[in-house]
Amino acid sequence: MKKLLLSLVFNLAILSAATAQNNPNPGYWQQHADYKMEVSVDVKKFKYTGAQLLTYTNNSNDTLKKVYLHLYFNAFQPGSDMDALLQTIPDPDPRMVNTKNIRGRRIYESKISLLKENEIGYLKVTNIKQDGTPLDSKVQGTILEVPLKIPLSPNSTTTFTLNFEGQIPEMIRRAGRNSKEGVALSMAQWFPKIAEFDFEGWHAEQYLGREFHSVWSDFDVKITLDKNYILGGTGKLVNANDIGYGYQDNLTEAPKPQKEKTLTWHFKAKNVLDFTWAADPDFIHDIYNGPNNVKLHFLYKNDPEIAENWKKLQPVTAKLMEFFNENVGPYPYDQYSVIQGGDGGMEYSMCTLITGGRNFPSLVGVTAHELAHSWFQHTLATNETKHAWMDEGFTTFISDLAMLKILPREQQQDTDPFASNYKGYYGLVTNNMLEPLTTHSDHYLTNRTYSVSSYSRGAIFLTQLAYIIGWDNTMKTLQKFYSDFKFTHPTPNDFKRTAERVTGAVLDWYMSDWTQTNNTVDYAVQFVEEVKQDQTLVTLKRIGRAGMPLDILVTYEDGNMETFYIPYTSMHWIKPNPFIEYERTVLNSWSWAQPEYKFIIPNPKSSIKSIMIDPSQFMADINQENNVYTQ
Repeated sequence: MKKLLLSLVFNLAILSAATAQNNPNPGYWQQHADYKMEVSVDVKKFKYTGAQLLTYTNNSNDTLKKVYLHLYFNAFQPGSDMDALLQTIPDPDPRMVNTKNIRGRRIYESKISLLKENEIGYLKVTNIKQDGTPLDSKVQGTILEVPLKIPLSPNSTTTFTLNFEGQIPEMIRRAGRNSKEGVALSMAQWFPKIAEFDFEGWHAEQYLGREFHSVWSDFDVKITLDKNYILGGTGKLVNANDIGYGYQDNLTEAPKPQKEKTLTWHFKAKNVLDFTWAADPDFIHDIYNGPNNVKLHFLYKNDPEIAENWKKLQPVTAKLMEFFNENVGPYPYDQYSVIQGGDGGMEYSMCTLITGGRNFPSLVGVTAHELAHSWFQHTLATNETKHAWMDEGFTTFISDLAMLKILPREQQQDTDPFASNYKGYYGLVTNNMLEPLTTHSDHYLTNRTYSVSSYSRGAIFLTQLAYIIGWDNTMKTLQKFYSDFKFTHPTPNDFKRTAERVTGAVLDWYMSDWTQTNNTVDYAVQFVEEVKQDQTLVTLKRIGRAGMPLDILVTYEDGNMETFYIPYTSMHWIKPNPFIEYERTVLNSWSWAQPEYKFIIPNPKSSIKSIMIDPSQFMADINQENNVYTQ
């Protein structure tokens, strides 16, 4: 049955995405930042200096008396909050610790705690001014607090200028120097970046290595470094014909070698969340034409062992982008870069940094996931620090579908792309490790719970929603959500209301149970008894705290099948029949307060072979053994 429902996903009528529009919520506002930066990088000392001109627009109704800037690289210092978390959390990220066994005990040693002075990361800001007036500032870990001498009134703009100096840390998490695969510079979260201020106030949390919440911004960035280094990253290279390295126009010859020891790369990007880049003197740079004339850039090490997979990846990436375009909405920029770098896979505006020494299915998988973030985070910019389940979960959902559609069957690890999500969730339930999805991403008790909650349980939110309202309606909801809220900061309620507008169903109960509590789903076939010669009474029991509508499949001894549908009272809606090949009977609704439900099958008990609750198995029922009755 699950295969039947999965096939429905690829037979949906594709909706055309609407043109971009503002967040439809009355009174919605968001801040805006405009960065101009000139940066000089010393690739031998792994240090850089820069000047920043930041034009900041306050579209809120508040008068801002101070601002906050992120100094992310300060996290990579002994004694930082990130270092402290690695030494206290029960299951630290294995990439960030050394593991030792002492007297039978597993001991974790934070790699940050071992960094020497010339290996740490830092970001220092000097000479900060507001509209020419010098300002005081105070550093607290990865946050720079800047009181304003002239408060910033509502609907007004101010300009900050500052100088900054940074040291690129040893590669421990996402950004840094000399990755395990030999990439020289992975430059993410590297510049002084203004914190987000929204309807909830300032978001100026210490950086602990998990999620982000960023201001929609424009960037004009000039990066000067050793002329032998090849760069890729956010934005369009403005001086491509002067740089060469495969960026120049087809009709333009590659520039001749310059006597100068450095090159200045000039990038521009509009309406993005950040600016990320990577560089290495041994990069190969390929360009592949993607859908809608999007230029797909691929930068990877000149290594014969990986080159074939990276060449094969290029047409597959174009197919992935086409899949996301059709099933969510058009990719909104004119280029995207897949760059070898970092420590695994991480999404950024108009690019991703991924490790490249993988087998081909793994390389496609990480690219699919990070590319999908261009829709779920870098166009629909939810606050992932508070709602990581939305960007990570929705990305997992759509990239899992893309992998099923695009990869040849023999290269797929599982024909059910969602099986691992349910397995991870059931593991948390079994081990009593559930925490509400409303938990701040930095505050989960374990990395395992954070990961499963954000990625797996977030994806199940959508697959289970497809069970509740139907696959067709779920995909329509995703497309309308993208159309209505792109380039804004939507909330969980915005998504819920979108689904309600698409269907007419009431879904507050689902959002509450699945994201704000640890309530679980558990329904059982309790009794099956013949009450008359041609009637069978079925008694169902709700054991879990969470309620659901129920699909019930009855299989008869002669091979015939029929389904029964029990609406959920709080939903006030009846979903379309997902099993159109079988006759369906819609029964009276079942309310949450009633622990049992009885209904009649108009056939003798002896004719019934089995009764199954949720034949699709997309309802996250924690005990599926009691879902089935057999003779």
